Amino acid sequence: MMIHYTRPSGGMPLVDEAKAIARAAEDVGIRIGFALAVRDQNPLVYGDSESLLANLPPGAAAVLRETFVRPAASPKHAIALTEDIASAIEGPMVDVQFGPAGVQWCSRPLLEAIAEASALSGRRIHMHLLETPYQRRWADQEFPGGMVAYLRDIGLLSPRLTVAHCVHVTQAELEIIASSGTRIVTNFSSNLHLGSGVAPIGRAHRCGCPVCVGVDGLALDEDDDILREMRLVQLAHRGEGFHPNWIASEFLCLAVRNGRAAIGAPGDGTLKPGAPADFTILDYDALDRDGIVSTNPISLLFSRGNSNVVRDVIVAGRSIVKGGAVVSVDLGEIEDELNGYYKVNLPLHGRLESSWLEIETAISRWFTDFMSCS
Repeated sequence: MMIHYTRPSGGMPLVDEAKAIARAAEDVGIRIGFALAVRDQNPLVYGDSESLLANLPPGAAAVLRETFVRPAASPKHAIALTEDIASAIEGPMVDVQFGPAGVQWCSRPLLEAIAEASALSGRRIHMHLLETPYQRRWADQEFPGGMVAYLRDIGLLSPRLTVAHCVHVTQAELEIIASSGTRIVTNFSSNLHLGSGVAPIGRAHRCGCPVCVGVDGLALDEDDDILREMRLVQLAHRGEGFHPNWIASEFLCLAVRNGRAAIGAPGDGTLKPGAPADFTILDYDALDRDGIVSTNPISLLFSRGNSNVVRDVIVAGRSIVKGGAVVSVDLGEIEDELNGYYKVNLPLHGRLESSWLEIETAISRWFTDFMSCS
């Protein structure tokens, strides 16, 4: 799992919160990449937040400011905090990364400091890039020489970097990304849910970009089913007619290999002597429920596979799922506990909830004007 930690709870110091997350991952038995999302500009919109707040009723403006506007940390502090988190939790199962939230939310000094720190230490970076048409518009205004070219020139683009989304990249930008060795992780269902568009993943692959698949917390059925998500991405981007970008087995290999690289997991996913003992066992009888003719298992996986056919999951030699059930923790009990916390704490956010329609309307108007301005 890649944890691009965009919303700290604020209930404890960040290093302690990261420790709690690492303990949870250890309890479950999964490998994680952990990147604290840092940002130092544009907390509300891609521009002057005060103009937005001035057009809201005072109560709505106050709750918006209290909820989302925070003092910006210096680049030096952001890097030091990431290193403190790494000292606390990094290990064979945890890869701590730098996590600039996105170029539109990070100043040039912050991006340049992260690029330099990553080059010096070898620490990986995870960042969102050009997810929405609004981010495309902002990038073209702020970087007339090209935003992706700027990222290349400061050394941020490299095999250490994974960029999420890339829905609104140009062909020239794809070629720059490919030549740097930067990975693209596509979040197909999330982009559809949010109306962001469809990323050019087939073209990215043809350019030589390493691509992998994520859900960004918003899979098709809101169930984090990565098998279904892989099927959707493969279907959407495999190519047209008799000119495929890949066959299913190739796509499976690149998704596993590049996904492991993105979170800093060892190996490329190949099962061989000396490789990490990380693998999933699927129920072939459940996949081949018709049982009429002999069918290639990978073809069946990409025709009808989802989490319901997962039988066992082994990570670093440890069984964390057996017979389709999580055995390392009581998943049902945890979900019930979390739901209880939500129900108890939801009333604490009543001011935000009651003001939300006014806030949403104002933000929608701001971005509509932003897209239409000359």
